[in-house]
Amino acid sequence: MVARLIALTGATGFIGRHLLHSLSQRGYRVRVLLRRPVAMPEGASSAVVGDLTRPMNMAAALAGVDAIVHSAGLAHAMSGTPEDDFRASNTEATLRLAEAAARARVNRFVFLSSIRAQVGFAASGIVTDTDLPAPTDPYGRSKRDAEAALAGTDLDWVALRPVLVYGAGAKGNVARLMQLARSAAPLPFARLDGRRSLVSVESLGAAVAAVLEAPGPLRRPLIVAEPDALTLPDMITALRAGLGRGPGLVPVPRSLLGLACRLTGREALYARLAGDLVARPDGLMDLGWTPAIAARDGLVRLARESLAGHGPNGNQT
Repeated sequence: MVARLIALTGATGFIGRHLLHSLSQRGYRVRVLLRRPVAMPEGASSAVVGDLTRPMNMAAALAGVDAIVHSAGLAHAMSGTPEDDFRASNTEATLRLAEAAARARVNRFVFLSSIRAQVGFAASGIVTDTDLPAPTDPYGRSKRDAEAALAGTDLDWVALRPVLVYGAGAKGNVARLMQLARSAAPLPFARLDGRRSLVSVESLGAAVAAVLEAPGPLRRPLIVAEPDALTLPDMITALRAGLGRGPGLVPVPRSLLGLACRLTGREALYARLAGDLVARPDGLMDLGWTPAIAARDGLVRLARESLAGHGPNGNQT
């Protein structure tokens, strides 16, 4: 029996590289859709070069494709006009690819969205699949609008909304956490009790496989999060344990830490450090998905891998 052919975008980014490995390890044939000519990524069975924002004719690229996994996108504005940048790269490019997929009769479109399509940096209650989306920034709105565009097509689509994704090669907030853990100084975070959900890149790969194999139609967004939400002290403790060190956390009052962040123009940073963002992946678990590793264990492993020279240096989701 011939293995199913999956078209993957974003295969050279942090998440895309891991998804390429995960899909090929699971026996799929993977055709990578690239923006520019590069060496064939390891694990790909074929490659096609093209611009997703101007897919004039994707018929050849999508010929014989059973499903698309669309992980390409923009996490940071490039031109100084975030709404325009995010809309072009995350919304319009997704719609153009979906329209091409519909013409090619692709069976399923898996869109790597973000929890930011649903909420901002923090949420007062537990976030679930059925909550109405309320993004708070251009990035989140562009992902939400891409989901809405998919809902307007005839495709069988699913939008995965991962929380903060960690793993070897991660940038952004995960890289900042690793920098904090590696620092020799005591850290003033012992009293921060805001809980945040995480997901390993391996668990995200398992989620993609779960929705590829699920009976259809799906046509809905699904949260991707490991069930055990952690506080910032939990995360630092796990990372420093992986580095062979103690927690090194100092109990500075939250009010003083918040004041210091406000005085230095870092209110958004404080919201990320102190606020809750706990998400529950009910829909995915109903499809039979289970996380590849618990978040605390995954952070310990990430830090150990960094000692072997596999530190965070990829793209943020």
